[in-house]
Amino acid sequence: MTLPNDPLPLIREKALWMRRQAFRMVHEAQLGHPGGDFSATDILATLYFGVLRHDPEDPRAPGRDRFIMSKGHATGAIYTALAAAGFFPEEWLDTYMKPRSLLNGHPNRNYLPGIETNTGPLGHGFPVAVGIAIAGQMDKAGFRTFVLTGDGELQEGSNWEAAMTAGHRRLSHLTLVVDRNRLQQGAGTEETNGLDPLDDKFRAFGWHVEQVDGHDHAALLDVLGAPIGDRAKPLCVIADTVKGKGVSFMENKASWHHGVPNAQQFEQAMKELV
Repeated sequence: MTLPNDPLPLIREKALWMRRQAFRMVHEAQLGHPGGDFSATDILATLYFGVLRHDPEDPRAPGRDRFIMSKGHATGAIYTALAAAGFFPEEWLDTYMKPRSLLNGHPNRNYLPGIETNTGPLGHGFPVAVGIAIAGQMDKAGFRTFVLTGDGELQEGSNWEAAMTAGHRRLSHLTLVVDRNRLQQGAGTEETNGLDPLDDKFRAFGWHVEQVDGHDHAALLDVLGAPIGDRAKPLCVIADTVKGKGVSFMENKASWHHGVPNAQQFEQAMKELV
């Protein structure tokens, strides 16, 4: 995909479209994770329409950038991003969660182009991304590897083994984005198993760390699209986000981790998402 000289208008347009489509999908299926979809939408829109080198016509091109959606339960966000980017027809979104649909509850690389690896069980995607980045380092390949995790997901020990390995191997072509909405299923992350100071933890594991407003497209583009240059460490971007961002009754509510809207809530959300 050829990126425009100024991708910000396109990123904003796609982010709004993705939110509206994802909420419609969850409403029609009465299944999904809309709160986490909405906290991740701006990150994904920035990646797919401002940063990633990808070709929907050749989704396995060797030189492509790799993206791993480690928080695989947020399928409303990743499916709408892939459809908007042209990996599959937008009409496929209408089949979300239906019997025999290719768009099921967790992304499957055997079903959809653009999915690098199956994810959903928390703590799996980040280690896979580290393995991909190691392979690229060994091959002296030019692709970058990006991975998006939830913050509650970082309570899984496999992630810290991956972080330690990435820091040790100085995987400068690896970028981890943490969707730091501070809520997980049922409660806040700091009530459940505290992560702070998250930035210092990653620095101690040998990472370069940046913190950014995860809903500011320009700020996301600056940090995610910056050249690697002489950076000799993997990059951790802690994106401060709001669960349910964009819909007043959803924002910062743990219940919307896997809440589904009734007809009245759907209508209200559509009026707000403009």
